[in-house]
Amino acid sequence: MIDNYSDEYLKQILAEVKSIAVVGASLNSHRDSFKVIKKLIDYGYRVIPVNPNEVGNDIFGLCFHADLKSIDGPIDMVDVFRSSDAIMGIAQEAIEVGAKVLWTQLDIINEAAASLAEKAGLKVVMNRCPKMELAKPFLAPGVWSIRTGKKGLKD
Repeated sequence: MIDNYSDEYLKQILAEVKSIAVVGASLNSHRDSFKVIKKLIDYGYRVIPVNPNEVGNDIFGLCFHADLKSIDGPIDMVDVFRSSDAIMGIAQEAIEVGAKVLWTQLDIINEAAASLAEKAGLKVVMNRCPKMELAKPFLAPGVWSIRTGKKGLKD
C-alpha cells in the first residue's frame, strides 16, 4: 500500500543506496528540492540533479542532467519532485536505466507508476521525503553508520 512503509524498509533503502538522481531539482534555494539535495550531499550520497531547464548550470558543484538516460554511471534511487501525472514516464525511465528505487516526495502519488516499478523489481516509496526520514533520530544514526562504517552523524 502506498505510504505504509515500515521504518526498517525506509532505513534499508537509505542505507543501501549510494547514488540518487533528483528529478525536478531546482537552483532556487527556497524550493524543497534544493534543501533535500544539500541534506543528501551532507549524508554522503552521490547526488545527480535532473532538470532539462537547468542543463548548463550546476548546484553545489553538481551539473544538471536533462533526464535519467543522460546520466553516466549507476543510479540507485530516483527521487522525484514532479507532479503525480509525470510519475509514470519517470518510472518507465527509471526502469530503463536500471534504478533500484523510485521515491516520490510529499503529496506525489501515482499508484499505476508504483505498480509498474514494483513489477519491474524496483523498491517504491511515495509521499515521503528522504530528508525528513533521515532526520528521524532512530533512523539517521543507523543509516549513517551503515553507509560509512562510522558511529554518529557527519557534521
